[in-house]
Amino acid sequence: MPDLSGDELQELSERQDPRLLRALDVVAPGGALREGIDNIVHSRTGGLLVVGDLDDISHLLSGGIKLDVDYTPAMLYQVAKMDGAIVLNGEATKIAWANVQLMPDPTILSSETGTRHRTAERVSKQTTALVIAISQRRDVVSLYVEGTKYILQDIPAVLAKANQGLATLEKYRQRLDQVSARLTQLEFDGGAVLHDALSVLQRAELVTRMAVEVERYIVELGTEGRLIEMQLEETMVGVAADKTALIRDYSVEDSEGNLTAVLQALGRMPHQDVLDFGRLAELLGYDRKVNTLDFPVGPRGYRVLGRIPRIPKLVVQKITHELGGLEEVLATSDSDLAAVDGVGAQRAKDIREGLRRLQEVDLVDRYLQS
Repeated sequence: MPDLSGDELQELSERQDPRLLRALDVVAPGGALREGIDNIVHSRTGGLLVVGDLDDISHLLSGGIKLDVDYTPAMLYQVAKMDGAIVLNGEATKIAWANVQLMPDPTILSSETGTRHRTAERVSKQTTALVIAISQRRDVVSLYVEGTKYILQDIPAVLAKANQGLATLEKYRQRLDQVSARLTQLEFDGGAVLHDALSVLQRAELVTRMAVEVERYIVELGTEGRLIEMQLEETMVGVAADKTALIRDYSVEDSEGNLTAVLQALGRMPHQDVLDFGRLAELLGYDRKVNTLDFPVGPRGYRVLGRIPRIPKLVVQKITHELGGLEEVLATSDSDLAAVDGVGAQRAKDIREGLRRLQEVDLVDRYLQS
């Protein structure tokens, strides 16, 4: 399966603006505001809606009718028959004003040509409100959030993109599982190199970023996206925990503070850097110029021990700190393992059995792949 290019990944990143996600959530299908917008679209009357803090936008309002009534789709449809803008409170639970003339600063640059859309863009640049412009003739709904424009898409189109994104995500997850299984095999054999660990880290981050893209479609789909959301949750099981354990296994420094810093830096990392193993190695504390293919590494054991059922994370941490790494855990005696604080004889037996089962699964996987 071909990798996404840096440009493609960057495009995905730009579509994850949290302000836009909040706006899409407000107008998602299944909600009362979306029903009212759809009614206006079907009536072909057009409209201009402002949803936000009334104190933030009051200085832009001129004239109009003060309503302060509870929002209903039917009421929105009725007041949209008037020419002016409609102002709703920030939660879109009240219609505050109707038939209002908006007076944004005319010196604010606008790329729009129509009067309604130009006004909407300027109001969004001048306030934190969500501004919705509904075209009278073209059945187009445009969202403006702090100067950023997004055209609301039809549900079938968004659903098709969501399914396509989910299919891509599932392929990425399959590839992640493959490189992860290979790393586990090498960890048990004591033959892992830095390149193997970074391959898993890279794939886990790419899977995470693809999942964010699918989540964005789910937000836009509203109630229509429940099935996609269930599939996404199933596909992403274990990814975050494995990524965290991998970082703790292979970072030069093993601490909660370092883990937090690495996860935050990884999340902010430009997409082209995610594809750069030298940059990923540097993130974990290694020299950026190290030859990852020839640099042997040994895991502390967080990732493998974390896959054994009913072993608390605190116990896993104590084992790795006291014994030093997975190789030492595999080589230590049962009595030494049981002597670790929080382990005991029964838990030591469970750990041994869990490690044996993981090795058996690894051997089966090797046989099936050969």
